[in-house]
Amino acid sequence: MLTILLVTVGVILLTIGLVKLVDKFIPTKFKPVLMIALWALIAFLGYNTYMSVYGPIQFNKVKIKRYQAAINGLKDIRDAQLAHRQVTGRFASKFENLVKFIDTAEFTITQRKDSTVIDEEENKRLGLNSMTKEIVIIDTLGTRSVKDSIFKNSDKYKTMMNLPEGVGKPGDKYQLKAGFIDMNEVRVPVFEAFVMKDVILHDQDKNLVNQEKEVLSQVVGVQGDAIRVGSMEEAQTVGNWAQLYDTEQKD
Repeated sequence: MLTILLVTVGVILLTIGLVKLVDKFIPTKFKPVLMIALWALIAFLGYNTYMSVYGPIQFNKVKIKRYQAAINGLKDIRDAQLAHRQVTGRFASKFENLVKFIDTAEFTITQRKDSTVIDEEENKRLGLNSMTKEIVIIDTLGTRSVKDSIFKNSDKYKTMMNLPEGVGKPGDKYQLKAGFIDMNEVRVPVFEAFVMKDVILHDQDKNLVNQEKEVLSQVVGVQGDAIRVGSMEEAQTVGNWAQLYDTEQKD
């Protein structure tokens, strides 16, 4: 962008120089047309120079605002999926199943207590009556609604598959996958929820969008061509965004 800016400024200065030369050396009858054309060129180049600076600044503001909204939605999906795994042992592969789960499922509330009891087998083996052993007692205290635990008085989970208002086109949705991977001969549940950057930034400058899709690190931005949480290749439930997106953004 800096190169384009310098070239544009150079062309503007050259054009201004041409205006002065025209004013000095071109016959009077030709001056009006040439002067209008040159000043129009200056205005055009000036506008392009301004937009080469202003455009990326505005793009960045739009990007951050939309990314923050999209990430907040992905966090809700992750919370719901983690509850689903805790209760069922796996992740949901469809939003309708996840919504139904939240509507109906309950967490079991338990209490763990350590206790000491007589070790009858050891006493019998040794011919004693003083041997004891430590045991853990799990008491079930009741249940708690998953819906109330995660979303409290909100029913936003019913539309969590939809992108937030102002992010993407009306009707655009998150994508969801779930399954299992093998780790050390153990089947481990995994899931991934994501939305492509092309969808989020559908109405923005295509060159800037393409640059954004090539971000390689999540230290300073959002890595790759989509905003993702979870993975279908690793047993992890983190997102691919920078820490700044975990802090509420101000307009």
